[in-house]
Amino acid sequence: MSVVKINVLSVSPEARETLEQRFAKRAGVVESSDGFEWFELLRPVEGTDQYLVYTRWRSEEDFQKWHASQDFNRGHAGGAAEGAEPPRPAAHASQIWSFEVLQQSGPKNEA
Repeated sequence: MSVVKINVLSVSPEARETLEQRFAKRAGVVESSDGFEWFELLRPVEGTDQYLVYTRWRSEEDFQKWHASQDFNRGHAGGAAEGAEPPRPAAHASQIWSFEVLQQSGPKNEA
């Protein structure tokens, strides 16, 4: 059963462009992590300052292995060179939501 991790990032209006640029330049290492299934960055349209970083994993164990990995640490260093001070975070608050996938569906094939 897959698991979904949603990182909820509260981002002020003046930091939105910075956050989006950082994600656009992200290393993309997560895509080759064992058990990784999907990634999406969701921009708020109205009524909130919270971006959602959606990832889906084959299992909780796969997510935890990636979260504890050097690849995770490098990917979250904000583009700083090794040993350098990372730039300030674009988000002013963050929390992780965790879910198990109970049902899923996709588009129906039209014949």
